[in-house]
Amino acid sequence: MYTKKLHAGAKFPEVKATLLNGEKILLSRPNGDKDWKLVLVYRGRHCPLCTKYLNELEQHIQSLYDAGVDVVAVSGDSKEQLESHLEKLDVSFPMVYGLTQEQMQEMGLYISTPRSEKETDHNFSEPGLFVINQDGNIQVVDISNNPFVRPSLSEFISGINWIRNPENNYPIRGTFR
Repeated sequence: MYTKKLHAGAKFPEVKATLLNGEKILLSRPNGDKDWKLVLVYRGRHCPLCTKYLNELEQHIQSLYDAGVDVVAVSGDSKEQLESHLEKLDVSFPMVYGLTQEQMQEMGLYISTPRSEKETDHNFSEPGLFVINQDGNIQVVDISNNPFVRPSLSEFISGINWIRNPENNYPIRGTFR
């Protein structure tokens, strides 16, 4: 079976999601003085592995900010589901909600259906991690078809820090050729 997946170097789609205050944000646009953006797509409130991963990401957040990388986490959950999930999370980075199935497809994510109403009330994406550079191009992409295969955050952060360190003279600083 053939699937449409995003590739490193491709333009990241113009996907918007909603902050808890109702403001819609463009996922790929970094905030403040950052010039890269990490978009972490998670399955939703129903996923204990996502909760663990998001809380672990918080332990590395300052390293990402120091490297010039802004961070946002997004799911297909509703506002109410995100508010409930925040009770289990200890994170300082923005969490957004309302990713539609069409947006999930546009981002090349794997989409799952809930096993029961107890799990969740909507189709949801499996995990995805995108780092978008200052030109809106994908610098790093990792898409999983299940909840338990994700990049090690400590290794990922180490790699980002190495790439973003100007002393390393990384040959593809902003775009892929």
